[in-house]
Amino acid sequence: MLKHKFVTVNKVKLHYATAGTGQVMLFLHGFLEFGYAWKGQLQELGKTHQAIALDMRGYNLSEKPPKVEDYALPLLIADIKAFLETVSKGKKAILVAHDWGGAIAWAYAAQHPETLEKLVIINGPHPTVLGRELQSNPAQQKASGYMDFFRSEGAEKTLSANNYAGLAAAVFGGSQKPGSFTPEDRKAYLDAWAQPGALTGGLNYYRANKFGALPLPTITVPTLVLWGEKDTALLLGNLEGLEKLVSKVTIQRIPSGSHWVIHEEPETITAAIRSFTKPK
Repeated sequence: MLKHKFVTVNKVKLHYATAGTGQVMLFLHGFLEFGYAWKGQLQELGKTHQAIALDMRGYNLSEKPPKVEDYALPLLIADIKAFLETVSKGKKAILVAHDWGGAIAWAYAAQHPETLEKLVIINGPHPTVLGRELQSNPAQQKASGYMDFFRSEGAEKTLSANNYAGLAAAVFGGSQKPGSFTPEDRKAYLDAWAQPGALTGGLNYYRANKFGALPLPTITVPTLVLWGEKDTALLLGNLEGLEKLVSKVTIQRIPSGSHWVIHEEPETITAAIRSFTKPK
């Protein structure tokens, strides 16, 4: 049974769902998703861990600071550090993250490795690698064209038109498996998008941060990268050279998965996380 709680950390009130007890396994969602995205993992992994799915700042029921600069990467990292200090109480945690959550998790793991036992990234590009791809890979440049739109002043109006039809098409219509999002899921997402300020909060992640060739310290936390190969926004070039930036990295490709692989292949994702994080 999921429990829903609120906590104020780093001067921001955050909502999270949690299942189970034990070592903290914290899940970070991607753009215009929210903690609910991890419903396929929380109950199962909550059998052995305290599995926590956070609504990151700006999303769903969490607080939505009004300024673009409130979403700069250092503040997002500080949120995770303060949150883990509160729930983990000094013990090492496991961090699992997708998409934008992955970008934050990479940077967090580089800066605070002493707080983590394992890191799992799912279709979330390492900021340094994505910066390289955006500079040198025409295919990734084309695939990332949506970022400029998300930073534009008219993004909210366009994405919210006709009851968020544009967002629904991008999320629900972008899946390799049309049935991955149930009617219940769709309603939950529409309700989350309609929360006052939530659409702007999510878009401000793009407005406050640009992916240049951001240098990060070498990541020493043992890391599993799961990647749906049919991701049309984040291409396979984002896997190239990771071994030079992450000292202990395992890459598992999921040929049938798209960007929404956590919804399309929940059992595969859960099993991979379970195998990688179980005590040796």
